[in-house]
Amino acid sequence: MAVQTELKSIRVNGTELHYLEQGAGEPLVLVHGSLSDFRSWMLQVEAFSAQYRVIAYSRRYHYPNTWPEDGPEYSVELHAADLAALIEALGLGPARLVGHSFGAMTSLLAALHHPELVSRLVLAEPPILPWLERLPDGAPLQAAFVADTLEPALRAFESGKMELGLQTFIDGVAGRGAYERIPPVMHALQMDNARELKAEMEAWGRHGMRRGYFADPSCASLGRLRIPALLMGAERSPIWFHLILDELERCLPQARRVSIPNASHSMASGNPPAFNDAVLSFLF
Repeated sequence: MAVQTELKSIRVNGTELHYLEQGAGEPLVLVHGSLSDFRSWMLQVEAFSAQYRVIAYSRRYHYPNTWPEDGPEYSVELHAADLAALIEALGLGPARLVGHSFGAMTSLLAALHHPELVSRLVLAEPPILPWLERLPDGAPLQAAFVADTLEPALRAFESGKMELGLQTFIDGVAGRGAYERIPPVMHALQMDNARELKAEMEAWGRHGMRRGYFADPSCASLGRLRIPALLMGAERSPIWFHLILDELERCLPQARRVSIPNASHSMASGNPPAFNDAVLSFLF
């Protein structure tokens, strides 16, 4: 069922963010990943709004937010600050956060910097790639992802080959052939956010793993985070996502782990019933 809700906007942290709001009760904020926007959560908005006041927003630089020609450089820290400001401006705190991929990394940093604003945390495969350098068997996987995905995607975008950049990135995070299996409606959504992914790749190209694009929180800092967390992996995701979730499970003191079957990285759309059931069971 399609969500029929008026699109709203609010100005926070020097930018305008668009969002959908549906339902009543305790606040629940949905934080999308790369190449996505508020529309990627439609099946979750419909399911979660029966119990919660759901906010699905588009992060800075994502459709339909205005692209600022002189805006700040793309960084996960900037998105985390936007999220905290959004929660404060809408009076949502403490809120439940459900984040996917880059949105999960954004949610985790927001919780670390502003734990008073977060009551529960759902993290679906945050790409904390700097950790792989320190994890057993992680360094070769990081090197392969850089060589096979990040570097060729960046080269494609710099050459103006937007669709090739999208295909390279999507196949790298969701498995070979994933791009060809994308339904037309999702492909159109991703094309609306192609410029955003190009900005991400450029930030990574300038600063590498540890600055700008990726977060690198310490295990010690995570150990001080006293917020219940659900760590979500997908059965068919690349193995390096599972290694990162293993480390998060070790570091976070109140973590629970689930695996979504018959799905890869885009698990919320790949297996919505299993994803929604896992989130609601944890949040209840």
